[in-house]
Amino acid sequence: MNNNEQLKEMVKQKYSEIALQTIQKKSTSCCCGGESSTEVYNIMNNEYNHLSGYNPDADLKLGCGLPTEFAKIKKGDTVVDLGSGAGNDCFVARYETGDKGKVIGIDFTDEMINKARLNTEKLNFNNVEFRLGDIENIPINDNVADVVISNCVMNLVPNKQKAFSEVYRILKKDAHFSISDIVLRGVLPDKIKNAAEMYAGCVASAIEQDNYLQIISDTGFKNIQLQKEKAIIVPREILKNYLDDNEIEEYNSQNSIIYSITVYAEK
Repeated sequence: MNNNEQLKEMVKQKYSEIALQTIQKKSTSCCCGGESSTEVYNIMNNEYNHLSGYNPDADLKLGCGLPTEFAKIKKGDTVVDLGSGAGNDCFVARYETGDKGKVIGIDFTDEMINKARLNTEKLNFNNVEFRLGDIENIPINDNVADVVISNCVMNLVPNKQKAFSEVYRILKKDAHFSISDIVLRGVLPDKIKNAAEMYAGCVASAIEQDNYLQIISDTGFKNIQLQKEKAIIVPREILKNYLDDNEIEEYNSQNSIIYSITVYAEK
C-alpha cells in the first residue's frame, strides 16, 4: 500500500460499494466496516438532523464532524464541498447560501455522484451541482469559492499538500474553508496503520495533527483556528480485527490517539 494510485483506487472501490448500498443495508462507515457497523457509526459521525437543510436520504453517516455548522456561510455564497458523497453537507450548505447562492460537490466515485444527483432531483434544486473529480486536481476554476467545506475526506488523500494547494487555488481572496477531519496525537500500532480497511476508513490514513496544521500553514493560509475537537474511541470489537488482547490493552492504556477536528483558515 505504498503507491498513491493504488491507495486512491482502494478508497474509490470502498466508497463506491457504500454508495451502491441502500440506507437500510449499508454495512460500513467512515471508521471501518464489519458486523458492528451500527456501533461504528457512533464513533465519528455527528448527528445532522438538527441542522436546517438536512436530508436523510443524503446522509450515509460517513462524516466525522459538522463543517457546515462552523463554515460561516452567507446568503449568496458559492460553496464547494470536497468529497461530497451523497450530498449531505451540500444540502445543508444550500440552505445557508439560499436560492441566490451556489453549491458544488466534488467526488471521485461515479456511484456517489449518481446518488447525489438523484437526491438533488428529488429536492428540485437548481443551484446545487455535483462534479466527478479528484481533490488533488479539483475541476473548478481559480478564485471561484467563497467557502470550501469537507467532512472526513482530506485525510484519505495521499498528497495532502497538493490537496490543500487546490483548496487555496479555488478560493477567492480572503475567502475561507472549514474542514472536519481525522488527525493523530500519537502513534498508531503498525497493524492498524498497515490495514487497508482502516486506511479506507479514515484512521490509518490520518497524520499527526501538528503536521496537518503545518501543511495548511505552508500552503499560505492564515488565521488558522481549531473550531472543534473530539477524541475518537475505537471499540474493542473493532480493535480485535487487528490487535491481540495484549496489544489492545496497551493501546487502551494510552491517552487518546485519534481525534476529530474541525479546522478553519483563510486565504
